[in-house]
Amino acid sequence: MGKYILKRLLQLIPILIGITFLSFAMMRLAGGDAVTYMYENAGVNVPQEVIDQAKAEYGLDQPFLVQYARWFAGMATGDMGKSYVSKRDVYETFVPKLPATIQLTASSVILTILLAVPLGILSAVKHNRWTDYLIRFLSFIGNSMPNFFAAMVLMYFFSIRLGWFPVVANDNLGQSIVLPTLTLAVSMASKYTRQVRATVLEELNKDYVAGARARGVRGHIIIWKSVMKSSMLTIITLLALSIGSLLGGTTIIETIFMWDGVGKMAVDAITMRDYPIIQAYVAWMAVIYVAVNLITDIIYHYLDPRVKLGGDAA
Repeated sequence: MGKYILKRLLQLIPILIGITFLSFAMMRLAGGDAVTYMYENAGVNVPQEVIDQAKAEYGLDQPFLVQYARWFAGMATGDMGKSYVSKRDVYETFVPKLPATIQLTASSVILTILLAVPLGILSAVKHNRWTDYLIRFLSFIGNSMPNFFAAMVLMYFFSIRLGWFPVVANDNLGQSIVLPTLTLAVSMASKYTRQVRATVLEELNKDYVAGARARGVRGHIIIWKSVMKSSMLTIITLLALSIGSLLGGTTIIETIFMWDGVGKMAVDAITMRDYPIIQAYVAWMAVIYVAVNLITDIIYHYLDPRVKLGGDAA
């Protein structure tokens, strides 16, 4: 197990290099930089000499590979650089906003599980009955709506018409987190309800379930002690995928609801070509995503000893 974890952690290095290199390159291909953006929106004509001097101060006059190598070397030693716009240390800017994104992701994952698992099981148990058709229809509608459209619908009904929740986030965390969480969970739960239904339905059609029914075992005991145990690997997979999707999906939702997390920070940084902020966001999201997948693999191993991890004996 230890060798496997060490191997996966070492694999993180080329993954980080590849992801950060691609994001670095795409930002340059998009054209412009923070200095140019800043002076173009200053409202006055700034001499080119001043712009060139500012670029030299931030190293933006260096070749692309030199800029990337300097940034990655600093990142490897714990120096994430300074923001081109705010002049603040990137670490001091990034870390305080990370808990807000983690809170939103965690609440969305919990709500997704609370919705998707019971509804998926109910839909499978009531196969081809009106309950199954209704759940499948609602999940189809929820899965078809983009996140931003779902956000607009929820905002219109619950904020504008009913006034239950604020349109944008405020100091009241309990009220502010409800609509962003619902927006993310509606789409995720709609997708995973259908997948949980398919998994449970497949298990219900297996011989061991028919044998248990023939022995007089009650239906709910078969579901929770046998079927769900066999379906846990699939559900864990869905959970890991949902966390990965939410890490990227929260960006749009944070912007819509003005949720002060790293997703909104990244969107603002992209708009202003603030490269150090963007790179810090990309690098940390990659680390979190790989960590989630590593934890999922380890959970697989404990749930089903037949699943072999790298380094395990054959």
